[in-house]
Amino acid sequence: MLLKPCVLCIYERCALFGVMGAGLVGAIAPKTPLRYVAMVIWIYSAWRGLQLAYEHTMIQLHPSPFMTCDFMARFPDWLPLGKWLPQVFVASGDCAERQWSFLTLEMPQWLLGIFAAYLVVAIAVVIAQAFKPKKRDLFGR
Repeated sequence: MLLKPCVLCIYERCALFGVMGAGLVGAIAPKTPLRYVAMVIWIYSAWRGLQLAYEHTMIQLHPSPFMTCDFMARFPDWLPLGKWLPQVFVASGDCAERQWSFLTLEMPQWLLGIFAAYLVVAIAVVIAQAFKPKKRDLFGR
């Protein structure tokens, strides 16, 4: 698509990778206590992604010279993602620039809905953990 991602786009991408990683952990160990770790990662990534998408949406809908994003994504020293995978984690765009739209919504607006859906489903899954399913035989009796 030849889009230039901004810093908030990179952070939103990291939040999506967090949701994906939580899904992988949950799929690998669905019946062990490790699933609770996956749920915590899922909820945190969805919540943080929702915050980032909201901030990005506000920057795009109400551009201001005083409200800008950073020039470079800041990762911890022990996890230099920008050096390991620069094609994925190096920001080269402006947060206020509108580059892509689908059905009249920009990318951060779509991500706002997606992260909200992830968060609602994650909370439903956590609530469902309190209820044990009934034991049924092969024919559902």
